[in-house]
Amino acid sequence: MNLKQLEYFVVVAEEKQVTAAAKRLNIAQPPLSYQLKQLEKDLGVQLITRTSHGIELTSAGIMLEKYTKQVLDLVNVARHKVQNVNGGTLGILRIGATSTSGGILPNEKVAKMTASYPDVKFEIREGNTYELLDLLRQNLIDAAIVRTPFNTESLDIRYFNAESMVAVIPEKFANEQLLAKQHLKLEQLQTLPLVVYRRFKTIINDSFEHRGLKSFFAVECDDARTAIRCAESQLGVALIPETCAQRYAHTNVELIPVAHSAWQTQLALVWKKQKQSAILQRFINAYADDTIDGKEKG
Repeated sequence: MNLKQLEYFVVVAEEKQVTAAAKRLNIAQPPLSYQLKQLEKDLGVQLITRTSHGIELTSAGIMLEKYTKQVLDLVNVARHKVQNVNGGTLGILRIGATSTSGGILPNEKVAKMTASYPDVKFEIREGNTYELLDLLRQNLIDAAIVRTPFNTESLDIRYFNAESMVAVIPEKFANEQLLAKQHLKLEQLQTLPLVVYRRFKTIINDSFEHRGLKSFFAVECDDARTAIRCAESQLGVALIPETCAQRYAHTNVELIPVAHSAWQTQLALVWKKQKQSAILQRFINAYADDTIDGKEKG
């Protein structure tokens, strides 16, 4: 059993046809079938069964596919680490980014870095903060741009500027009295149906309770862009970070800052302690003027 056989097997499992897999791998069908038979022989089990529509995985095949993908992921991790060695001028940099980091990645700093080091390639993984931190801790990405709050344990961090939350107010709720306000207070929000980015729900709810106020969460979601779409659809007032609102909110809404100091958040560039390669250090340095060190902040 070798890596090439495992790679072939995963493609066959994904395509569910040997012919389609051979085409994807750019090899003839007979050599591919031979490698599959050799893999079954080495393992002493049947991995696939042929049907009139293609192939199906046996129970053993399903298990092998699961673990083979993990093995191949680790092989890619090893390949990336080796490529990163050459002084940070060659290799692949794997960066995670949240939906609210659009003004930071990609941007002119990344463009300048790729122009200076054309052999550095980027892989960008998108997800929410918790998903990206999980990928980081599994060594499946090198760094991530995430949003506070999050668990900072075992991470090196550089913080971008703090920003306030804003209310994205649909036309349905945008009366003259409300729009005349420079900033909204919690008392003015308690009578409105709210759309909240789920990770901020506890902070928002605690603030209302601390003031002896009640809140009504009409919609909870996991992406700030979804919260904006809900507001634009007149479902409620979305509470999201200011930069995200300015970037994505366009139609049928008004933006008014919320005057509450506890409702502040900021983007942060994070990576595992003592895990920065030369190529990652170049990326970190590119944002040095726009961020402060986590130790300095703390």
